Amino acid sequence: MMRKLITLSLIAVLPGCAASETKPPVKAGIATVDVRRTPASTKALDEIAASYLRLTLEIGTHEPGYIDAYYGPPELQKAAEAAPRDKAMLLTATRELMAQIDLAARRLSDPLERRRAVFLRAQLRAAETRLQMMQGTRFAFADEAERLFGVRPRLKPLASYDPELAKIEALVPGDGALADRVEPYLDAFTIPKDRLQKTFDAAIARCRGRSMAHIPMPEGESFRLEFVTGKSWSGYNYYQGGYHSLIQVNTDLPIRLSRALDLGCHEGYPGHHLLNMKLEEKLVKGRGWAEFSVYPLYSPQSLIAEGSANYGIDLAFPESSKADTERDVLMPIAEIAVPFDDRYWQLLAAIKRASGARLTIAQQYLDGVIDRPTAVALTQKYMLVSAQRAEQSVSFTDQYRSYVINYGLGETMVRAHVERGRPSRDEMWRRMAKIVSEPTLPSDLLAR
Repeated sequence: MMRKLITLSLIAVLPGCAASETKPPVKAGIATVDVRRTPASTKALDEIAASYLRLTLEIGTHEPGYIDAYYGPPELQKAAEAAPRDKAMLLTATRELMAQIDLAARRLSDPLERRRAVFLRAQLRAAETRLQMMQGTRFAFADEAERLFGVRPRLKPLASYDPELAKIEALVPGDGALADRVEPYLDAFTIPKDRLQKTFDAAIARCRGRSMAHIPMPEGESFRLEFVTGKSWSGYNYYQGGYHSLIQVNTDLPIRLSRALDLGCHEGYPGHHLLNMKLEEKLVKGRGWAEFSVYPLYSPQSLIAEGSANYGIDLAFPESSKADTERDVLMPIAEIAVPFDDRYWQLLAAIKRASGARLTIAQQYLDGVIDRPTAVALTQKYMLVSAQRAEQSVSFTDQYRSYVINYGLGETMVRAHVERGRPSRDEMWRRMAKIVSEPTLPSDLLAR
């Protein structure tokens, strides 16, 4: 992966040094940090953050995919790959850093610095948990989710989604299994392969335009779009630093029109690409916080990332504007016949209301309550998909385990925070910008 090189100061500073000590300014990212004016408590936190960065990179050598993004100095990653500590040593180091943060946080006066410390503490707890899992420890689904992602899921029983299935039944009447009726109906809205590029280009452009109207973007930001195969996911954003992303879309299964705006917003604007850009702009370059140049996938940062990316679809396209854009803009580009009524969009909305069943199925499967064939069958029933799509969904759960909570539960939490008190549209976007530009944890979304 190509990465923008960012110069970060990783000079160790003794915690006890006086704030008035005479030293020249040092570079931290693009921002200049004057050590002469930096409180000792902040310098101690900077040192902890540098250790956290090295620690995270070393953990990444033990599990492919643990590091979702890194765009700091390449020599740090090379050093981590050349001589990583073993998992037991890394677990000990993780716990030592958590203890150091607990001491340093007591002396912080800046509210944002305190949030930084709390964020680092939560990220380290997730690292501790993942290291334990790498060594064979298994947690119950809810415990794993809470330790990794910072929130304990309370999931509904599957039967609670049956009323939504009844509504879908009325939209797609007929004989046989409901999923076997829904699939061919939705297949009529498949984007032809030779129209994928143009359709996605148009969709992402509209996601970007609506986001840019409310959240300023760094100059020169860009992304590259690729269509790939052989993945358990439908779309992925690989952030590469320097305000650039590689966005990949999986074409193992036919791509339906509804995925164009969904993936354009989720992977691009105001989703993952925008979030990573703002963190780089505001925290790595703006404040010199080196720890934000690395993103460990199994951490509370992922609930914020996935939740804001999913909610960003509705934020960018409220009410009927998504359907209007699909009908008036994307369907003609994809050469899909425009339906004469709204049944297609009513069906998509009903399917989304039933999508929480996926989390309950994942919990039962990972906790050993049901076996894999049962998980596939229940996925077909409640997510209204073919056996092939159900297999792909369960394969995602096999690979990423409790990570699945970050989509539905994360979206619910971000939505509740952004829309609390019936704010104006401008205020909703302001709140969204704050979430993606600061060291935000799931607990921050619950704060009033």
